[in-house]
Amino acid sequence: MLRARFLLVAAFGAVSSLMAQTAPPKTHLKVGDMAPDFTLPSTAGKPVKLSDFRGKNNVVLAFFPAAFTGGCTKEMTSYGQNLSKFEGMGAQVFGISTDNTPSLGVFAKQTGATFPLLSDFAKRSVSKDYGVLMADRGLANRATFVIDTNGKITHIEEGSVAVDISGAEMACSRIKK
Repeated sequence: MLRARFLLVAAFGAVSSLMAQTAPPKTHLKVGDMAPDFTLPSTAGKPVKLSDFRGKNNVVLAFFPAAFTGGCTKEMTSYGQNLSKFEGMGAQVFGISTDNTPSLGVFAKQTGATFPLLSDFAKRSVSKDYGVLMADRGLANRATFVIDTNGKITHIEEGSVAVDISGAEMACSRIKK
């Protein structure tokens, strides 16, 4: 009995330690803040400027760490498979990573992502502005921001929970058109 209790405590400690090591940094942005504007190169061929969507579309920004990895593949595939739902709610979906544009183009084909993937490769300034840059690794942490047509952030999810796109979908359904 004592050995079982010890193993349980040891396992809990190891899991807690692992969670502390992999916990994402919390963005400084809050729901209700204006989303920082940006212009980034896109797999669609022309640069995307966030402010061009004001007054037109709600926007989902899905930051992901690295193309071709398990969680990122699952997340971008899910957005691709459910894109019509987001479009039906007046939302434009963008995946954003610090991968270069050619790599993102191959990744988009692999995942069936027909929505634009944006590259924050050059300066990583957008990931930094949104508070999701892991500077020591040069990667964006996984985070989703839903932005309304006024340019205000209405929903934020960070970390592994953002792999599941249902939070973004629910947030888009609550925004008045």
